[in-house]
Amino acid sequence: MYLASIVLLLFVLPAGCVIGQMLWFGGAADVMLLVGKWFVFWAVGVRLFIAGVRQVAQPQFTAESIFEIKDRAALGIVRELGFANLSTGTLGLASLAVPAWVAPAAIVGGLFCGLAAAGHALRGKRNFKEQTALISDIFAFVILAVFVVSRGF
Repeated sequence: MYLASIVLLLFVLPAGCVIGQMLWFGGAADVMLLVGKWFVFWAVGVRLFIAGVRQVAQPQFTAESIFEIKDRAALGIVRELGFANLSTGTLGLASLAVPAWVAPAAIVGGLFCGLAAAGHALRGKRNFKEQTALISDIFAFVILAVFVVSRGF
């Protein structure tokens, strides 16, 4: 389920929306603008919002299944991470309604993913879920960075 959600939110749904919008408007749109718009919505907005809800409601999933921390004292920290993910995810979701927020959401979401990837990489020993998080965070960081640079930021 975890891997399937990553594939959907980072590849299938953003690509489908970009292709769908290009077909709908006859391919006249700025491709990088569409990539930014839909990647921010799905990978930053939906992905981080869902992660935030899960981390607030079930912090043990992130603590135990990704970081392999069994100590209940870590649950408060994971819950705080959930609040940050909810906040960032909300910005990504809102960017669909307020196009001027796409670039700021890409910057915030990209920085989060890049820093999270660095944190995963520094841990060394990773289970499958953390390895998936590392790879998906690197991918998201690169796509978002390319978008931000393409906009002249």
